Amino acid sequence: MNQADVEALLNGAFCGRTATVGADGYPYIAPNLFVWMDGQVYLHTPRHKGHFLANVQHSDRVSFEVDEPGEIFPYGHVECDTSVSYRSVIIFGRIRTCVDKDEQRAFFSAFLTKYAPKESWGREIGSFPRLAGPIVYAIRPEIVTGKFSALPGVEERWPSQNNTLSPNWKPKSTRLRTHRGFPFGRERDSISVEEIGSCHDTN
Repeated sequence: MNQADVEALLNGAFCGRTATVGADGYPYIAPNLFVWMDGQVYLHTPRHKGHFLANVQHSDRVSFEVDEPGEIFPYGHVECDTSVSYRSVIIFGRIRTCVDKDEQRAFFSAFLTKYAPKESWGREIGSFPRLAGPIVYAIRPEIVTGKFSALPGVEERWPSQNNTLSPNWKPKSTRLRTHRGFPFGRERDSISVEEIGSCHDTN
């Protein structure tokens, strides 16, 4: 993924996941609504000392992930020749709490612009009387990685094409029927579950 693709996913993803590490060494992952603003990830939590805040106070090193799943599709004649199209971005960075009121206000303005309808259900836009209530965090990226798997066209998928990673594999049901003259795909009920080959059988 190029920079433009990364920015597009960070701007458009509905939810992200933030990974922190506690003093006990256990990783902790929490889903967060967020905004990508001024080259940083902004999110907020209630103001109480749970796992998230305790871990952030222990270490400011975090990872943040967003993904967008696409369509699941077959690409070969073996059942495990199945894949999914997707986009994902992972950020390795440092997290901090935001204490500046203007920065907090800017976050909530961007946050409600992203998640609330334009008319905000008829309420006054920019009304934030409880800025001191939640904790606002900003994650400054140090490393950003992105990857994707594109959805192939219908003509490039099974059964139009067979792009299997096991070209020599044949169903045991076919091999069992060959000496009886049955073509593949007929009398399937006569084959027991134990006789059906798994997708890991490369014989």
